[in-house]
Amino acid sequence: MPRARHREIPPTAGLPLRWRDLLPGPGDLAGRIARQLGTPALQLECSGTAALTVALHTLRRAEPHRTTVVVPAYTCPLVAIAVHRLGLQLRLCDLRAGHYDMDPDCLREACREDTLAVVPTHLAGRVANVGAALDAAHRVGAHVIEDAAQALGARDRGESVGLRGDLGFFSLAAGKGLSIYEGGLLLARDASLRERLRRDSAACVPRRFDWELRRSLELLGLAALYRPAGLGLAYGRPLRRALRRGDPVGAVGDAFAPTIPLHRVGRWRRAVGAHAAVRLPAFLAALAEQAGRRIQRLRRIERLHVYDDPPQAQGTWPFLLLRLPDQRSRDAALERLWTSGLGVSRLFIHALPDYAYLADRVPQAPMPNARDFAARTLTVSNSPWLGDEDFETICRTLERVLG
Repeated sequence: MPRARHREIPPTAGLPLRWRDLLPGPGDLAGRIARQLGTPALQLECSGTAALTVALHTLRRAEPHRTTVVVPAYTCPLVAIAVHRLGLQLRLCDLRAGHYDMDPDCLREACREDTLAVVPTHLAGRVANVGAALDAAHRVGAHVIEDAAQALGARDRGESVGLRGDLGFFSLAAGKGLSIYEGGLLLARDASLRERLRRDSAACVPRRFDWELRRSLELLGLAALYRPAGLGLAYGRPLRRALRRGDPVGAVGDAFAPTIPLHRVGRWRRAVGAHAAVRLPAFLAALAEQAGRRIQRLRRIERLHVYDDPPQAQGTWPFLLLRLPDQRSRDAALERLWTSGLGVSRLFIHALPDYAYLADRVPQAPMPNARDFAARTLTVSNSPWLGDEDFETICRTLERVLG
């Protein structure tokens, strides 16, 4: 599909930074977000993965005999890297057929006396079934850590996601709803657990001038290039190069380093995030309104499934997650749309056992539903920069593929 290459729609709807956000100022980013969400105090870490690492470290210090973490077989590879970094074992749970939630029967079987934590994922901003994770985990004395990396601002039964489980974490990475290029927010319901998390982070996470300088420069680059005119250079060209060499993992950025940077977030980046956070509630509301309209259009396409939230839940909408009837039709749609500049992409390329570079960290086990989910899904950006005419182009392309 021809597309002017000077304009590129991002695959996710991130809040664009303004030049005033870059000015020095108060750096209470965690406090501002906590007040917006109505949560207890949030703990700022240098990434969502770092937040998960601190959470697992704190839980294991209290219960060293528990050595296993249960995660969905389809989730971000960084989860597996964090578990491995702490010397813990990963136990995979297959998904429900055709769904992003963990299969309840598989989950109950996976939770045993050695289980430290279960990590349900609010995938694509959709609200996961945390209740099933709580039932299975608490039955054996384990904890629940909600992976809300893609779901800052989502609500479950009137409260922020992250509050039904024992802990939760959000990501502030590039392209997320609110970004300081890399950052994470850690949440715990229990005050004593929050204090333990704070103490452990203070003891284990150093100040690293080199890493903070790097992240500050990357944040300046994000502020300059996270625009349709700049994303062709920052996102579009690397995407197309990776696809030309047959590397979909590289195309979506799924190839992560084996180490996890741990360092303090500096005052300037905290201030940038705090400035931008003022606009976040209105931005998320506008995305939800746009997603509602566009979901109705997509649901008129036969044989196409659009993922939404369960009752009493309101997720966030960085992109729309679609399931096609089979891998052939999914691949045909991507062939027409992935390099079009219209913000169509994939989420995670594989189920966790199928990443070659994770072979030493992820147990090889048959996970048919997770593999099927990876093979049949694609994403459509919910960025405000994707206009109605371009969105209709995507819909008509999907109709032709599925017709």
